[in-house]
Formats: sequence, C-alpha cells, structure tokens
Amino acid sequence: MTKRAINIFLIAVFMISQLSCGNGRKSDANELLYWSSNNSDEITFAKMVVEKWNKEHLGRKVTFQPVPEGQSSEEVILAAVVGETTPDIYSNMWQGDVELYARANRLVALDSLPGFMDFIYSRCDSDVVQEITSSDGHIYQIPWKINPIMLIYNKKVFESVGYKNPPETYSKFIDAAKKLKYGQGETKWIGYAEVIETWWQRLFDFYPHYLAASGGAPLIKNNKVVFNNKYAVQTFAFLKQLFDNGYMPRERISARQDPFLSNAIATRFTGPWEIVHAERFKPEGFEYDFSYLPVPDDFKGNKYTYGDTKNIVIFNTCKNKKLVWEFLKFMVSTENDLLFLKTTNQIPRRKDLITNPEYLEYFNKNPMMMNFAKQAKYVKGPDICPVLKEVFDAISTEYEACVVYGKKTPEQAVNDAAKAANLLLLR
Repeated sequence: MTKRAINIFLIAVFMISQLSCGNGRKSDANELLYWSSNNSDEITFAKMVVEKWNKEHLGRKVTFQPVPEGQSSEEVILAAVVGETTPDIYSNMWQGDVELYARANRLVALDSLPGFMDFIYSRCDSDVVQEITSSDGHIYQIPWKINPIMLIYNKKVFESVGYKNPPETYSKFIDAAKKLKYGQGETKWIGYAEVIETWWQRLFDFYPHYLAASGGAPLIKNNKVVFNNKYAVQTFAFLKQLFDNGYMPRERISARQDPFLSNAIATRFTGPWEIVHAERFKPEGFEYDFSYLPVPDDFKGNKYTYGDTKNIVIFNTCKNKKLVWEFLKFMVSTENDLLFLKTTNQIPRRKDLITNPEYLEYFNKNPMMMNFAKQAKYVKGPDICPVLKEVFDAISTEYEACVVYGKKTPEQAVNDAAKAANLLLLR
C-alpha cells in the first residue's frame, strides 16, 4: 500500500463511530450478512433473492441490508474495513477499489474457493478474467453488473442537419456540431460534459472516449503509466475542440431542466439508466436512440467504452466461506441475473447475455436495452492499481486545464498528467 492509502485507513478509524446504523454482524457462522448498494431497485432485487434463498435453505440464513448511510458508500466501506465490521458480502464494490483492499489483505481470494475458476470462465471470457486478476495473481471479485457508457442522441435534431444516423467519427461529429450551432434549429449545442474537476467525472467523459479511441487500452499496466500516447492526446484534442468552438457549453447546465429532453443539447454520454428517465419525461413526439461513442477518423477495430463496473467481494471477516460461496453462485445464477436485469435495468456482466435464450424475451420487450447488451462485449473496467483514484485526479486536473479552459495543448496536458501519475506509482 502507498503511504497515502495507509493514512486514509488510519483516518477512517475516526469515522467508525459515525455508522449509526450498526453493522448487524452475526456471531453464528451459519448466518451471513449481505450489503447491497442504496439504489432502490437493487434493494428490491436483493430482498427478493435473499427471501428466496432463506426459504430454500433453512438453517443457513442470509441477513440483508443496504450499505449504511454515509457521505459515500466508499467511505462507509473504508470505515467498516478499518474497524473489521464489514459484511460477509458486498455487491457494490467499484472495481478500481479492489486492488487497494486486496493489498491490505482485507478480501478473500476467490480463486481459493472450490470450483471458482470453472465458474468464472463459464461466466466471463478470458479478457474479463485477466482484467479482474490482481497483481498478485489472485482474483478477489466477481464481475457482476455494468452500465456501459454510450451516446444517446436526438434523432430528429440530427436528421435536421443531414444525419440519418449519428456521426461515428470525430470529423463528422464536429461537422454536425458546427451545423447545429450556426443553423436555424432550436438546439445549438451538440452535447454536454461536466466541467467540474472531480476525478470520477472523467469516468463519464475522458475515460470512455479514451477506451473508444484506443480499442480498450489501459491507463496503467504493471504499475506503469501507459496512457501517455496518441489516444489520450486525440481524446483531449477532440473534446477540447468541442469546448473551444462553443459546441458544448462551459457553464454547468446539469441543474436545469433536463437539457437533452428539452432540446438544449443533441447528445449525452450516458448509461442504460437514461432509458427509464427518458421514457418517463420525454415530450410528445420526442425520438431518441443510442449509438457508440465517436472515434478518430482512422479508427479500425471494436469500439470499446467504460463499463461502470461494480462487483461482488467477500471480506476476510467472513466466518463461513463455503456458505458464502454457495449463496453467491445462487445470487448470480442465470435465473437471478435475469431477475436483476428485469428489476434494475442494469446489465449483468456475463458472456452469454445476447446468446442465452433465457434473456431473449426481456430484450424483445426492451429493445433499447439491446444497445447496451451488444456494447457489453466491448467494455472495460478500471485498471488494477491501488492509487487509481489519484491517477484520475491527475488526469482530471489536466483535463480541466486543457479541454475545458484551453490553457495547455493536448500533448502538454497528457504528458503532465502522465508525469504526475508516475510519481504516484513510485511512492
């Protein structure tokens, strides 16, 4: 662990007393504690699965609760880890945090469980297995759910500037943006990206575009910076051009009436959660669809994006790993992944999503979700790196300087971000 990570763990000790909900830990090894996210749909799903399990497995009870309230679920989990008040199971672990906890010996190595490797290869392809394998060679997480970031677009707006389909390349996207800005239509901005510097915002603008431009290349590999490359420069340059020319606003408009549904912008970088919202609030006659993110003009290959990955982990405070493993196999079965899909409209991360006949009825009834199911084969989660948030902090600082305010060239900004990230990795 880095010095900064150790300091965070020490500081978190003082947060433990703030967990007013209590940890609910059970002393009986045949009773498990499961925490989910605070998302209402996921709470509904978790309750249904736990109730079904408890009915079918008397004497091996699972107690469920959402992660206790706090400033963020990440801070609550950190405090619980420090105080050893963690649940047996947590199903909302950001993939980028797993390496930190694995190096601190707070997680169970799942590949030590009988049958795990057969299970993981039946669920995931080899690229995903490699992506989730820790630097020590073990696997500490089950890939569970993803929300691929795609481009939602206003069909009528693009048709008005001569595009039957959304522009797939940078030059065509810029061309459409120019026509919108100087045209006679109501929509003058082609899109919007948050201008705040917060590191996680880059998961929804820079990072998915970097993955799209590079065909899924990493930022960090073998604890070394590898994003000081043409793909990061192309991404910065593309987004910078959108801001520089007024094709995207520099002011924050996210607090207004929905800018996409009110025709203020023609696109948005977003995930499948947008469907329920759009269907509920779209004006009469509003037509939209989803597409891949735009890529460089010379791009060839599969179009990747960020998957917004959240995974399942077992904490080392667990007293009955065998029982937890049996419950987790039940929880992520074909049947329960379908229940998760129907209940939450989030994508289970499994390789047979569009080939398994069990899911066909759902996608036939929800054709917009098929866009994300097809994209799911080409998503990446965060890289294996214990200081990944700090790396994104470094990128975000340079993103703001270059992309949003034009104070640096893309080449200079990417180079400066890489230098800052290298210093983090050397600690």
